[in-house]
Amino acid sequence: MKIVVFLIWSIVLAPFNIFCQHITYADYDREDSKDINFDIIGKMNGNFLVYKNIRWKHNITVYDNDMHLKEKIRLDFIPEKTFNIDFLAYPDFFYMIYQYQKRNILHCMGQKMDGNGKKMGAPIELDTTQIGILADNKIYSTNHSEDKQNIVIYKIQKRNERLNLTTLLFNSQLSLIHKSRQEMSYEDRKEVLGELMVDNQGTIVFTRGMKAGNRDFINELSLITKEPLKDSLSYHAIQLDKIYVDDVELKIDNLNGHYLVNSFYYKQKRGNIDGLFLYGWDKGSGTKIFSGIIEFTDSLRVESKKDGQYRFAFNNFFIRDVIVKKDGSYILTAEDYSLQTRGNNNGWNRYDYLYSPYLSQYDYYLNSSPYNFYRPYGSYTNQSTRYYYDNIMVLSVDKNSTLQWSRIIHKSQFDDDNDNYLSYGTMNSGGEIHFLFNGDVNKNQLISDHSISADGNMTRNPPLKSQEKGYKFMARFAKQVAARQVILPSTYRGYIVFAKIDF
Repeated sequence: MKIVVFLIWSIVLAPFNIFCQHITYADYDREDSKDINFDIIGKMNGNFLVYKNIRWKHNITVYDNDMHLKEKIRLDFIPEKTFNIDFLAYPDFFYMIYQYQKRNILHCMGQKMDGNGKKMGAPIELDTTQIGILADNKIYSTNHSEDKQNIVIYKIQKRNERLNLTTLLFNSQLSLIHKSRQEMSYEDRKEVLGELMVDNQGTIVFTRGMKAGNRDFINELSLITKEPLKDSLSYHAIQLDKIYVDDVELKIDNLNGHYLVNSFYYKQKRGNIDGLFLYGWDKGSGTKIFSGIIEFTDSLRVESKKDGQYRFAFNNFFIRDVIVKKDGSYILTAEDYSLQTRGNNNGWNRYDYLYSPYLSQYDYYLNSSPYNFYRPYGSYTNQSTRYYYDNIMVLSVDKNSTLQWSRIIHKSQFDDDNDNYLSYGTMNSGGEIHFLFNGDVNKNQLISDHSISADGNMTRNPPLKSQEKGYKFMARFAKQVAARQVILPSTYRGYIVFAKIDF
């Protein structure tokens, strides 16, 4: 009889064991206040490494598999005037690429570190630039290929409607492969350069958009490529066929040798978002493989908009990610985002978010939108700002640019002067994508977990519930470090704490 009962309970509970999660917290450090800047480097040799910075102090914190502190390493070789640090992690070591200014010289440096956070050799000088007294000193940006065998460091300097672009291509040993300089005409108020990316063969690729006027959206678009050992750029015009685009997202499909361009589009200059523009380029043949639009249906608008007029349903959506599949199809995610600043009579403006020099997602130095960055001090302005992060849209597109399915994950989030606890993080388990977010900011021990499979089946999994009280999760900064393992930042009693989640 006991065996029968056991079998029955095993059958009943089996589906829930699949989604069982375990949360392990690291102890808080009294130096890790909310003023800290951090970056989750990754998992190496069974350790979890996190970079932390407060003012002039730079540290690497090493945690073991149980999130116990193994060592805290002071990075005393980093100069005071260091503007930016990027990390590139490999299975048993990582690179720090940082820049600093000494007098009127900018230095871009690389440092190899092992899985215990220790230096491997001396820092390597990768590039230098002489600048004027009033010149912008934040000119270097870093990116890498999907397989991490190609690293590109580039600098963009603008002067007198001319743009100077310097690219440095390195291999995985930080040995220089090729350095190239290009000069091109550039109207700051009418042109938009996308993020420079590099594929697994070392080809650099980015987009360039043109606007008719300062307050317009893009009406001309090009794909620009540069072969690894060439000094010239190749321009490939993308026909928009009398539509306007913004929020242009470029994705490299290394497996199929494709470059994918996605953007929301408008039929009219001052209109509302009508749908998604899609463009695919085949690197091998040097030809377009598809170009078209997906017009959003009324039913999708109704599902995505909780109130208001449905023609405005997608005006606050921004593309967050593009995930490619082996067969050339891909999944695109977008999120409903807006903000409201007290005392601002003009209200929320999508254009300012995209193209403002202070909040632009096309800032070359940041290499991304402010959506991705932890804000120790909350709002960018002295005025009180309320942030809204609402529904998530997930679209599946086949290799011929046809919409396979669409899903809306419903959520409603807002907070004042701080959006660190809003939005969502993801975990890709191979067969499905998990979307993790705080269901309610006030219920800060709970994280909702919705997953979507490759064929569009959506599951609302049991929430991640902490057994400890007082933790407030920052899901948007979560980083997947293994097949079913995520490091999730949170706050506890005013301190930054890192938690490991095993799925």
